[in-house]
Amino acid sequence: MSLDYLVAQPVLEAERFILRPVRKSDTGLISHYASDERVARMTTSIAHPLPPGAVDAFVARAMAEDRSEDVWVIDGTREGGAELKGIIGLKRMDRNQSEVGYWVAPPFWNTGLASDALQLLVGSNPLKNDTMFASVFQDNPASARVLTHCGFKYLGDAESFSVARDATVPTWTYSRKL
Repeated sequence: MSLDYLVAQPVLEAERFILRPVRKSDTGLISHYASDERVARMTTSIAHPLPPGAVDAFVARAMAEDRSEDVWVIDGTREGGAELKGIIGLKRMDRNQSEVGYWVAPPFWNTGLASDALQLLVGSNPLKNDTMFASVFQDNPASARVLTHCGFKYLGDAESFSVARDATVPTWTYSRKL
């Protein structure tokens, strides 16, 4: 990994965690949590059951210099916590916009971690976006509350395909001007 990569994707610091780039050593914990059906079903891209090599491929994409998405690990070690509590990312879009995606490991649900991580990402605005978008499945109101808590405004209903559910699922779409 080159030093340019580290400069291009900063480490973002909060009181109880840091957001840091993904590294190969995260593969085991990502596999552990992403293989949980409760996590996979609330994402568009995580399959359940998790196929062999899927997390290795995800980590490789996240670390690639020509990546289209910057991915951070929510790392709680600065406060003596878990090394990986979740994942948050920004997928580049056109017109200086990006799409936010995140998941938090079940042991850390209902702790405010997702809201704090998203607020840090929005406040830091590492890609210098004009607007961030996000969508959540309509059967995941907790993630919708995270978005509205962080200043995202409801745009409308849509649908996205969920690999874990093998189905198209209704979503709510949100945006945040920066």
